[in-house]
Amino acid sequence: MMKHFDHTPTYHCVTGSLRDIYGYYGHPLSEELLLGLGEGVGFIYWHQKGQPPFIGGRATPKPSLEELVGLRTGVKVTAHTTASKPRAESAMIELLKSDNPVMIQVDMGFLPYFDFQGVDYHFGGHVVVVCDYDETSRQVTIADRDEKLYRVSLDDVAKARGSTFKPFPPQNRWLTFDFSQKRQPTKDEINTAICNQADLMLNPPISNIGVKGIRKTAKLMPEWGSIMTQEELKWALFNAYIFISPVGGSGGGTFRYMFSRFLAEASDLADNPKLVACADEFCQAGDAWEEVGEWCKETSEKLPANLSPLRAMINKVADVEEHAWSHLCDAIS
Repeated sequence: MMKHFDHTPTYHCVTGSLRDIYGYYGHPLSEELLLGLGEGVGFIYWHQKGQPPFIGGRATPKPSLEELVGLRTGVKVTAHTTASKPRAESAMIELLKSDNPVMIQVDMGFLPYFDFQGVDYHFGGHVVVVCDYDETSRQVTIADRDEKLYRVSLDDVAKARGSTFKPFPPQNRWLTFDFSQKRQPTKDEINTAICNQADLMLNPPISNIGVKGIRKTAKLMPEWGSIMTQEELKWALFNAYIFISPVGGSGGGTFRYMFSRFLAEASDLADNPKLVACADEFCQAGDAWEEVGEWCKETSEKLPANLSPLRAMINKVADVEEHAWSHLCDAIS
């Protein structure tokens, strides 16, 4: 193991990996602060043909969450992708030999320590930190969301990095960091990050994003039973539960609990006590999302079932969120 690399369980793969990297280079920040600074909270409903519907509470800003966090903390973050598995592996090993942990994007379905109970499951948006390399065994050590560290062969890592499964093929993506100018975020940077997330939720560019996207989800989810087989419906409901609940790496409540804690921390950093009340409202939004997630899990286990109760439940979420994001805008204006 690299000296001074410290890993503890995380809520979300991206912010947890960033937290480990930032801590290693002597710039410790909380997962919640990293999530909020990186404009990582939003909503999207996405149903690609041949795939179960995706209900996500993460925003995907441009620049990326990782790059935005870097801009607001004085850290130069550079993303790399390549079509060449050998080039990706060589770059990773070179960094590891120089005592630099490497943050990489992978498809969970190719990592041997995950057990999907025989289901051919793939999600290429997962992120981990590689923190050790054994040249003799050709294995690396991976820090994931739980406490345990995993030994994985370079062959399996190459498969996970080079996966072509949609909707999030990893493209052998990895990040490099320069902490030479590291600093704390400013009050203006915190407020800008909050404003941008609120604006995306309240004024989305398309109808399946933001509060509009939540209301669209309330309309479409009850119709799943008419467009899916019972087996497809089972997995679609369970998949919704996974991405809403802590199990799927959102910290619970579709990232709303994490965002609530970010606002509580930001209230001190930005010297704005109004954010404490806003934090409470996002905790309530998390509770409303958890109610939806648990209903989806329970219903997936006792099909066939009537999905119409989802309409009122998700519209309730939309009402809570619309009020919370609007109140947040007022609190920083």
